[in-house]
Amino acid sequence: MRNLLFKITFEGSSFHGWQIQNDLKTVQGELKNAFLSVTNEDVVINGCSRTDAGVHAKEYYFNVKTEATIPCDAFPVALMTKLTPEILVVSCEEVALNFNAQFDCVSKEYEYVFLNTKTLSPFMYKRACHYKYRELDEKLLNGAAKFFLGEHDFSAFCASGATVQSKVRTIYSASVKREGDLVIFRVRGNGFLYNMVRIMAGTLLYVAEGKIKAEEIPDIIKSGDRTKAGITAIPDGLYLNKVFYGSEMNEDKT
Repeated sequence: MRNLLFKITFEGSSFHGWQIQNDLKTVQGELKNAFLSVTNEDVVINGCSRTDAGVHAKEYYFNVKTEATIPCDAFPVALMTKLTPEILVVSCEEVALNFNAQFDCVSKEYEYVFLNTKTLSPFMYKRACHYKYRELDEKLLNGAAKFFLGEHDFSAFCASGATVQSKVRTIYSASVKREGDLVIFRVRGNGFLYNMVRIMAGTLLYVAEGKIKAEEIPDIIKSGDRTKAGITAIPDGLYLNKVFYGSEMNEDKT
């Protein structure tokens, strides 16, 4: 038995999220079918995160225990022959049998991308949140993002229906920068609640529009009241950007 860790990247606009759902196209489902076709094994695929419908991943990891003898350098190519073009298998490596891509992850970094133009480029369709109403002040939003830092109960930034008992999470870094017409919110933490990053992004939009003052964010966090935070921004602009394991948590790769 081998335990293999795969790194992939995917464009998520055509998927109903990561997790397998009956009769719906999902990333996990596509991978499971590819493994069945290549190895004739009905494997369990352990993903590092449950991304929602329409969300993308620049970096994503999953592990699989398999009896297949395909060499690690050949496994990505074999799987790619059975996958849709929205998924790229970047690499494969053998890891310890007790390694789990979800539970051994120490932190994750997400990006939320706003396209700040009057008209929507067809090349950014479904790949960014188009914000056409005013020029976003990235310096204002960068200052506002700093209020997310630290360990907090983020109940006010969690969508209803979440089943986790503890909503305490630690945010290690949060920033906003402009790259041409793109305004990028980047946030890294030890974990994220259901829709948490999208609600953070929606709250930053409210700051941009003057509906919330940046310095009110700490009180919103303390309130635990979802209605006091901003909207849940659309999934199009959300990317799982980096995933960190072990000592990587302390490396600044942003």
